[in-house]
Amino acid sequence: MREPIAALVRQEGWRAEGAAARVHYEGGRDRYAVEFYAKTGHVLYWSVPTDEDEEGTATPVPRDGVPDPLRRRVRDDLDEAGIDTAVERREL
Repeated sequence: MREPIAALVRQEGWRAEGAAARVHYEGGRDRYAVEFYAKTGHVLYWSVPTDEDEEGTATPVPRDGVPDPLRRRVRDDLDEAGIDTAVERREL
């Protein structure tokens, strides 16, 4: 496991998935999956279907559509893991 991934996994809720780390977040009626890819240094946000929307599909979410508290939490986790927080703002 790459060191940045291992460092993120030590943060609350994060888990390793190959060359990526992922965390799930629920806030109000919204659910998100957040992925960090060590090789490319990118953070991706996905809207995840709720239990009421069982037939829904995860869809990518642009940064400006992600709640600020979630983005702050992700940057804090990256910082705690020793990863440059600027990667959270990087566009694909």
